[in-house]
Amino acid sequence: MSHIVFFLVPGVHLLDLAGPAQVFSTAAGFGHSYTLSYVAEHEQVLSAQGLPLAAQLDWPPLGSDDLIVVPGWRVRGTAGHPSIGAAALKALREHHEGGGTVASVCAGAEALGRAGLLDGRRCTTHHAVQDELARRHPRAVVMRDVLYTTDDRVVTSAGIASGIDLALHLLATRHGPALAAQVARDMVVYARRNGHEPQASAMLRYRSHLDDTVHRAQDLLDARYDEPLPLSALATAVGVSERTLTRLFARATGGLTPLRYQQTLRLERADHLIGHGTTVEAAARAVGFEDARMLRRLRARAS
Repeated sequence: MSHIVFFLVPGVHLLDLAGPAQVFSTAAGFGHSYTLSYVAEHEQVLSAQGLPLAAQLDWPPLGSDDLIVVPGWRVRGTAGHPSIGAAALKALREHHEGGGTVASVCAGAEALGRAGLLDGRRCTTHHAVQDELARRHPRAVVMRDVLYTTDDRVVTSAGIASGIDLALHLLATRHGPALAAQVARDMVVYARRNGHEPQASAMLRYRSHLDDTVHRAQDLLDARYDEPLPLSALATAVGVSERTLTRLFARATGGLTPLRYQQTLRLERADHLIGHGTTVEAAARAVGFEDARMLRRLRARAS
């Protein structure tokens, strides 16, 4: 089980909190064991939008598989940063030292900086306070024009809606991109690229559309990429003709056919296995090819 703890400070932005909370709550609804808790230094925290939030005072016991998220708050210059007690900063440090992951949204990076977790690490925050974060924590490597950064289990995001991107990234890292795509689709949000970096997975790269028929076809291909899935069977499963499915699929994915999409999934999974020491022949069989010849051709074409 993974415990997600949100540490709330006065003036917390509701979307900084609600976005990541919705991502993990949706993943829990799909059968993944996530428990969400909300901790603060006061039993009631007034949000930046004026809504009071109830929180618990005591930190729950956490393990290395658990996550602490610090949502951001409204900042108006240096004086706008709320005070954070030594006990909370110690909790952040000790969780990371114990192998856990610590994340921030928007100005929440300041809390990670005060805990010493940004020293020597890449990080980001809202563009309006990037310069200030760099001044206050000169050993931090502040990245600009990215949605989020991850460096040695310290994950930071640029602000507001990018907290959703950060949470989807963590889901993809923990469970694979298929779950992240499923959650993004359920929330009706795009699984966006991170700044100028290429999207790592085809399951995310070709999901930035709103065609429900194609999403259902991709759901089947994502779950059964290593099995033969004839176009006729795929079209029947989603309730359209083969010609219609091919046309809709190409329009939604930028020109791919269902077969080419499946081959892309197989290639990426095979490359992952090979990168972890599996032979080309064994990787080819694991992803559904009868032998390694097709895999070698696809790898040569992609190089």
